[in-house]
Amino acid sequence: MKNVAILVPESSVLQAIADPQYCFSAVNQFLAVSGRKPLFNVQLVGLKKEIKLNEGKYSVHPDRLISETGQTDLVFIPALFGDMQNAVAANQKLVPWIVRQCEGGAEVASLCVGAFLLASTGLLEGKKCSTHWGFTNEFREMFPGVDVQDGSIVTEENRIYSSGGANSYWNLRWHLVEKYTDRETASLGSKYFAIDIDRHSQSAFAMFKGQKEHKDEAVKTAQEYIESHIEEKMTVEELADRVAVGRRSFERRFKQATGNSVLEYMQRVKIEAAKRSFETSRKNINEVMYDVGYTDTKTFRTTFKKITGLTPLEYRNKYNKMGWEG
Repeated sequence: MKNVAILVPESSVLQAIADPQYCFSAVNQFLAVSGRKPLFNVQLVGLKKEIKLNEGKYSVHPDRLISETGQTDLVFIPALFGDMQNAVAANQKLVPWIVRQCEGGAEVASLCVGAFLLASTGLLEGKKCSTHWGFTNEFREMFPGVDVQDGSIVTEENRIYSSGGANSYWNLRWHLVEKYTDRETASLGSKYFAIDIDRHSQSAFAMFKGQKEHKDEAVKTAQEYIESHIEEKMTVEELADRVAVGRRSFERRFKQATGNSVLEYMQRVKIEAAKRSFETSRKNINEVMYDVGYTDTKTFRTTFKKITGLTPLEYRNKYNKMGWEG
């Protein structure tokens, strides 16, 4: 029997608590139907007997207090809600317990932005981690010693697991179910819940908004120029001249301020514009390519797939709201 502890932190997402409980309880049922013994003993664990979530609209009653909980096999840290710094600060009393569980041999899994609480334990220092694509910049600022994996659905390193945004945590759960049971059971569960068990990237869902929470006005000016002239082919030298900064200094400052090189930033802005066009228009791939300043089909396709994980045709067919045939 595997003891699974699902934490109930303050300011957490209710679904990220209920879904793991539902998932592992369902797996127990699948196992029973196939003539096998239930494998998972699932319990909600918290600091108090009642924890109110979503501004008091919901109450969760943990099965056990952490002070009553012995060594477990697997700990789930659900997604947090609201301001991440405040949410992490509100749950610091959980940190020593999480660390003790990990040091005692438990595997620890964070769901979506639950990675912020996991990282605050220090267990992720120098390790890889996934989180919601919309929070990667904030995560890097708060935990510079953690290697955030852009676009990853599931990350695993030294008995510590993390997942990408929102429903990506289902992929992590089926990954763990397969590890503890077998591929057949995990596949059955993924079909039952209509989850693509082998999805590896959240890149296709990511929206690039540009990182402007910095004070380098020259870099902001360059960013705004790039974003308002996506149809142009521009060089780093031209941008540096436009903001009257030497190229070498400009590249260094741009990387420091945005987390991207100048060329990476230009690529991501152009590909984001291409994504929006594929989603909302009937333009063909070449038309969109020219609209965002690319003239070489191979380069455009390669860059698009590198950033989104899909080819332009795959992306258009999957996300175009107007519908396509063939």
